[in-house]
Amino acid sequence: MKDIEKRLAEEQERLRNITAPVELEGRLSQALDTVPSKKKRKPIWLMAVIALLFLSVVGFNYNGFAYYGKKIMGYDELMSSTLANLNEEGLGQTIGESVVLEDGTEFTVEGIMTDANQLILYYTLSNLDEIEDIQLPRITGFLTNSDRGSGTSIINEDASEIKGEMSFAPVSPFAKKLTLEYEKRALNGKWMTGSISFPYDPNKAMQTEIRQKIKETVKVDKGTITFKSLTATPTITMIKGTMDVENFDRIHLPFEKVELHANGKRIDLLGSGSSSSLRGSGFELRFDALPKDLETLKLVVKEFVGYTIVDEKIQLSQINEQPILLKGEDIWVRDVLKTEDGVEITIASDDDVLFDGVTIEGQGSSSPLETTVRQDFEKLHNGRILKVRTLVFSSDTTPEYMTIKGMHHMKPVDYEIEIPVK
Repeated sequence: MKDIEKRLAEEQERLRNITAPVELEGRLSQALDTVPSKKKRKPIWLMAVIALLFLSVVGFNYNGFAYYGKKIMGYDELMSSTLANLNEEGLGQTIGESVVLEDGTEFTVEGIMTDANQLILYYTLSNLDEIEDIQLPRITGFLTNSDRGSGTSIINEDASEIKGEMSFAPVSPFAKKLTLEYEKRALNGKWMTGSISFPYDPNKAMQTEIRQKIKETVKVDKGTITFKSLTATPTITMIKGTMDVENFDRIHLPFEKVELHANGKRIDLLGSGSSSSLRGSGFELRFDALPKDLETLKLVVKEFVGYTIVDEKIQLSQINEQPILLKGEDIWVRDVLKTEDGVEITIASDDDVLFDGVTIEGQGSSSPLETTVRQDFEKLHNGRILKVRTLVFSSDTTPEYMTIKGMHHMKPVDYEIEIPVK
């Protein structure tokens, strides 16, 4: 009996020192107000057992009380709607670790969101003397060496503070402490480098919703694409695979027309990346999170980069505002200029078109393309986006024709892959 009394006294002292979250305290008080009073009181030992059970739930079952977790504040403009909803549910981890750099800039790691696909870091640079963001190469830790991915940032009106969001490869579920490396250039050109460490709770990583093998190969114009796996987590949906495509890197966004459909609706493509090694070329496609009530899932390859032989001459003696049609693609010749260094021809086309084997001819001579400069984008009144660039040729004569041998561009594929969801 003395042992029990001693244990109850210890727990009574612990209860006096515990502060519940404001939201939880309010809800418990409201619930207690609705319970009818009873004349007979419960024994004190039973109340202590209930308190112990409550403490064990609060201490270890974080999913049940995720709503009451702290939110990462001040990043509404950077977060997508998916990430903002997860933050509202308290599914991120607040950090609040800071370091002062040599130039007086304060660098703070405010918080993170983690799952099996990625780690998303939120940071602040304050007390700035210059508008230059920080470089964050990687995060390391136990069994962790995570390279950075994409990121974005915003600056306040008086240019004294930057808030940023940066994604990294997923970290190990066994890591308890993470170290973020940073680099920042000062006004004198000197690089300030260092690291900042912070605690990490792998138990608060969000759980994977779907992990599905695909293993399907699609034939495209200049090779094949193999979709290998899909991993859907609360923050993002990742599709990985390999490819053997001769010219996949000749245009800017070769995977732009690969779509993921959930319940018949298209999921936003957030980005894509590729890598090359001795074993071949790999790729990953990053889509937004899937809906909770998922019933059907489909991958659609509408178009992919290919190649078309053109072998046509364009007359340069007369500039016309109307486009010239080459094998189904439009090209605008905007200007032909003879300079001291050669000939410059400004053209426009759709973003996914790259001309191959371009030469100019005039007065019995021919000159191949030397380089391309001043590339820009232009939006037409109908919403069409054109890529405008200037072709530079080393020639002493004014050209009469421009010859195009071929072009890399998007070509139809129209292939669908049904992905099981259960």
